Amino acid sequence: MMSTSSKEMKTRPQQPHGRRAGRRRWRLRLVEFLAEDEMIEIVPNIRMEALNMICGDYGPFFPQIATRVPLWLAVALRKRGKCTIRSPEWMSVERLTQVLESERESPREFQPLPFHYIEISRLLFDHAHDDIQNIYMVRSLIEDIRDVRFHKVETGLETIAGRTHAVKLKNLSAMEVNIVRPFMVRALQAFYKHDSPQVIQQSEPMGTRRPQAVDRGPRRDLRPR
Repeated sequence: MMSTSSKEMKTRPQQPHGRRAGRRRWRLRLVEFLAEDEMIEIVPNIRMEALNMICGDYGPFFPQIATRVPLWLAVALRKRGKCTIRSPEWMSVERLTQVLESERESPREFQPLPFHYIEISRLLFDHAHDDIQNIYMVRSLIEDIRDVRFHKVETGLETIAGRTHAVKLKNLSAMEVNIVRPFMVRALQAFYKHDSPQVIQQSEPMGTRRPQAVDRGPRRDLRPR
């Protein structure tokens, strides 16, 4: 039985140094790193004992018998030619066409998709393109869906009024949230500060904050008896 204490061929990306662009690249890589834990179905072409890891046990694997493993493990096995990867059901041409039409017909709503649909599809396009049926059509549909959804997000941000203190966006994906979050937080903070300046104040550092005297009422002198 094979055993290992960490994810094979998967290491956490190191955060780059730099300003806003560097932080944005780091966040994008982190989102993709988290997406690799999504489960996906593979069809092994070899017999292999179970893999016992900290994150879980996977296998044993038998030829032509489908099983589910994390995406990072599926990619690692696929690179070594030990399996093929089955595309998720939502990556079919029929399903993506339906999602795209619904996205265009509903300018204020986002259709339900996997939280990491952008990252999952990108990893499969890069490492398992031979396993995806109608890959060019699937890639084109996902890009169209992403563009339509991003346009909805931009349009929705333009409608934010000065009295808006919260925004609810349902069915956003991880990448879409990652792109919107920095601007959304700064915009709402600016609106809230403009409407309620007395609420948002710059707090002093703990080291420079002076203790305030507490009025406990009149004091009585202690006189000896």
